[in-house]
Amino acid sequence: MSNDVVRWGVLSTARIGVDKVIPATRKAARCEVVAIASRELARAQAVASALGIERAYGSYEALLADPDVDAVYNPLPNDLHAPWTIAAAGAGKHVLCEKPLGMDAVEAERMIAACEEAGVLLMEAFMYRLHPTWEAVRELVISGRIGELRAVQSWFSYFNDDPNDIRNVAASGGGALYDIGCYSVNLSRMLFGTEPVRIQGSVTRDPVTGIDTLTSGILGFADGVATFTCAIRAEPDQRVHIYGANGRISFEIPFNIPPDLPMRVFVTAGGDPPVRPETEVLTFDPANEYTIQAERFAAAVLDRTPVPIPPSDAVGNLRVIEELFRIG
Repeated sequence: MSNDVVRWGVLSTARIGVDKVIPATRKAARCEVVAIASRELARAQAVASALGIERAYGSYEALLADPDVDAVYNPLPNDLHAPWTIAAAGAGKHVLCEKPLGMDAVEAERMIAACEEAGVLLMEAFMYRLHPTWEAVRELVISGRIGELRAVQSWFSYFNDDPNDIRNVAASGGGALYDIGCYSVNLSRMLFGTEPVRIQGSVTRDPVTGIDTLTSGILGFADGVATFTCAIRAEPDQRVHIYGANGRISFEIPFNIPPDLPMRVFVTAGGDPPVRPETEVLTFDPANEYTIQAERFAAAVLDRTPVPIPPSDAVGNLRVIEELFRIG
């Protein structure tokens, strides 16, 4: 591996990779996307040709055997995250794996152990956390800008009833909580800086597929509470509101942040709420959260520093998700 660049291989031609992650990674400093694999060689070749990727492989094993691949991006279905991350570690590749890291906490711990044993880095791809808006908001909360953190409310939804979509297949880890509710669990734990001590939830499942289509959670922390709803049979939307003793923070777009638009964060404190609250608008230049993610991961690999999101965080997230499924 060169000290100047991380050479990426991509496991599968999943839409998130083709549409978002690969183009963003190609723009990232110290990154090159050199290979892509699919179980169908023709499909890998078509994507490689369209995106300007040098090598296409007809199997994941072949890509992992390529000595010129330093790190892999794993956007496979959730039930395949663990086996192919562990296989990549065995091949000496660093791994950026889509969320959720595994199907449960035990599986995630196995993935972490395999990567540690192989001496490679592993990170769960919660790209939103690295966007300038979120890094600024975390600092605002930590600094006490809105007083002691009391509550976090979040909503994430879209509509998808396609039975052929992997996100609607229970055995592959489909459903609302795994796919998008994991964001709400993650941001709640991140903002409170600890694990919840009380968990309550409601899970509504599709009677045919068995996946959860509408899930709500109440996460009780020592000094506050986080509530959220995620849905994959609802009007598309995403919202996060953060409430402190002396103010509140809201995002314009919290998760799927457009890379070509400036973003706003609203910090409200004082005034005459709810009629005339005093609100400061923080505006951030356009930024691609996937490019930032690739650059930060590459920096950890090349500079031998910790990844910005430790893989142990994924274990905590999955423990909460497991409990919500158990009680829901």
